[in-house]
Amino acid sequence: MTINPDIIQGQPDNTSQALIYLIPDIAGTGRLPLSDNERNYLRKKLDGEEDLVVIHGLDQWKLVAFITEQENLPARLENSRKLGSRVWKILSDAHIRECGLVDHTGDPEPVVAFLEGMVLSGYQFLKYFTWKEKGERKNSLEKCTVSCPEIPAGDFQSFRYLLEGVYAARDLVNEPLSYLTAVQLGKEFEKLGTEAGFRVEVFNKKKIESLRMGGLLAVNRGSIDPPTFTVMEWKPARPVNDKPYVLVGKGVVYDTGGLSLKPTKDSMDYMKSDMAGAAAVAGAMYAIARSQLPVHVLALVPATDNRPNGNAYTPGDVITMYDGTTVEVLNTDAEGRMILADALSYARQYGPELVVELSTLTGSASMAIGPYGIVGMGNAGKDLFTRLQQCGEEVYERVVEFPFWQEYRDQLKSEIADLKNIGEREGGAISAGKFLEHFTGYPFIHLDIAGPAFLNKENHYRKKGGTGVGVRLLVRFFREIILEKGKQ
Repeated sequence: MTINPDIIQGQPDNTSQALIYLIPDIAGTGRLPLSDNERNYLRKKLDGEEDLVVIHGLDQWKLVAFITEQENLPARLENSRKLGSRVWKILSDAHIRECGLVDHTGDPEPVVAFLEGMVLSGYQFLKYFTWKEKGERKNSLEKCTVSCPEIPAGDFQSFRYLLEGVYAARDLVNEPLSYLTAVQLGKEFEKLGTEAGFRVEVFNKKKIESLRMGGLLAVNRGSIDPPTFTVMEWKPARPVNDKPYVLVGKGVVYDTGGLSLKPTKDSMDYMKSDMAGAAAVAGAMYAIARSQLPVHVLALVPATDNRPNGNAYTPGDVITMYDGTTVEVLNTDAEGRMILADALSYARQYGPELVVELSTLTGSASMAIGPYGIVGMGNAGKDLFTRLQQCGEEVYERVVEFPFWQEYRDQLKSEIADLKNIGEREGGAISAGKFLEHFTGYPFIHLDIAGPAFLNKENHYRKKGGTGVGVRLLVRFFREIILEKGKQ
């Protein structure tokens, strides 16, 4: 996995084409190695209250960026990411290949956020361009040497692994179905597991049939490609948790809606991204394992495409799920919950401490809050959910809690089966979550990432296409859990 620019710890030298100085305030400019002309130019710009000043030199550019104090730490960190994104664009447009970063703030958190903004802005998906076109499009900025003594070497390396995990998730979401079938998705997980050191087992269709995963098999009936069910596990020698944490990710590699064909403009154009939940949990597993975090985590991914082919499941069908629950299908485009239900039931065997499930589950969630956050709900208790929300604020993958009232569960009552697979149109994101809850029986958090998982236009360091949302949130969440359990 290659991030761009590559970031390494060290002292930048004068051969760097550009030097970036992070300072906390105007007083900090006095410590910068500037000529009198450069210092006068900087002061003139500072009179205009600019937070980023570029000094163009013949042999070397110098960029002075202000990381100012703010009462709200999440806002400060996000502003630092955006500042990093701006710096990346300036250097990339100038075709600069190598830069150095020198911190004068003494605070590692905004420095790390600044680097996040730079590196995540440098992501590209160029696989399908011809060599000439790829060469013309490839970012120029390749390397950034970072001087920030407050960041321990181990933490810096784990930070690199986190960014690699986000890159991996973005790559998976951006892959088209012509390459990324359910079978290939399983192979991609195996590659990540080999590289990062976590265990991966991919169930084929015969194994899935033997397990009687009725939801996954039903959705797959319209496809000529077989489904897969992947189990990933990271179990270090001395984990902080006695009972495992389980991640579940929706792996619909393409969604036409099935026989309930998606009817609206653009509604099918980006459905290669309907496996963004699967990508997120895989990217998180990669970062957790490469960083050797002392936490026992499993990830489950049911995967298939959803097509209206000859034997596709139909509205009116009654499906027997993995746990024996019967479900009346009223809309085949509500397929994600069908395959996730089997995975959530399967998770019971692990006696999990907590299950966190991520999915591009409903248009209702996207319509409610757009691309600016994640819709969350569940039964895991206020303390855990609040902790997850705090982590979301810190990495700016914010989680908005929706109510999880019984009335939404009542909407799923069927006259001919245990459940029906859709509720009413109003509150559809919540009734979908209540459908999933039926298959749990353990502490459970549902995260609907339909809004931020795939963007149609760039938003600072969140590039057009797959964003890798969820990876940074999950890794931060587990780091917080490790710290908390370490205090007990």
